[in-house]
Parts: sequence; structure tokens; C-alpha cells
Amino acid sequence: MNGIDEQELFRQLVHNCNDAIIFSDREGLIRLWNKGAEEMLGFSAEEALGQSLDIFIPENQRARHWEGYHRVMETGVTRYSKDLLAAPSLKKDGSRVSTEFSMTIIRDAQGKVAGTVAVMRDVTARWQKEKALRARLAELEKAQGA
Repeated sequence: MNGIDEQELFRQLVHNCNDAIIFSDREGLIRLWNKGAEEMLGFSAEEALGQSLDIFIPENQRARHWEGYHRVMETGVTRYSKDLLAAPSLKKDGSRVSTEFSMTIIRDAQGKVAGTVAVMRDVTARWQKEKALRARLAELEKAQGA
């Protein structure tokens, strides 16, 4: 492949992707944290690797997250491989970011679920624009009805 082997291509693709790519094992410990995750969430790979996904899951979302996560680990099925999931995430500084992500289930050589990969994108700017548009529409509808 023009001087680059497939494994190096994959390594660079994952590491340098602008979207956050995060692999977590069956227990929900972070095992891969790319440059996009560092930039989006503010934690370096050194800070994130080996930590629970809780480092970026808002506290009020954790129970629901873990219920779904453990179900995926047991069943090997997720609907978020095709549908995007929208969820807030915490940045290192404590601020929130609106994200959309898809999940891919990763299996070991025996076909057992080894963990999941989430590919996340920051959609905060779009979400804020949509919120402002909804508020403006509500104002116009209210004015029209008055």
C-alpha cells in the first residue's frame, strides 16, 4: 500500500482521527483513547487509560449507562452500531459537551465480547443552534396566537 503496511495505516487512522475513538473492555475500563478524545474531553491518554468510563459520563447518566453497557456485554447486541446515540459528556474541566456516537462491539478470537468502541463527535454547536431555533419558533408561534 504505497509504503505503509495495513497495521500502520490502521494505527494512524485511529490515533489521528478528529473524532474521539474510545475502546473500553468488558468491565468498562478505557483501553484506547485517541488524539480526538484528548482534544474533545481534555484528558490525556495517560490520564484516561485504565480508568472507568465514568471519567466522562455525567453522574446523573451513569446508572442508565451501566445498565445498558452490561446488557451489551452479556448479549453482544447494540442498536447503536447503526443508530447514533446522543448523550452529554464531561470534560476534564467539569464542563459538558454534547456528543453523538456510534458503538462497535469488539470480539476476541473465540467470538466472545471483549468490549466496545465508541466513535464520538462533539455536536455542541449544532445543538445550541437548534435550541435557539426552537426557542425562536416558540416565540413566533406565541406572538402569532396573541
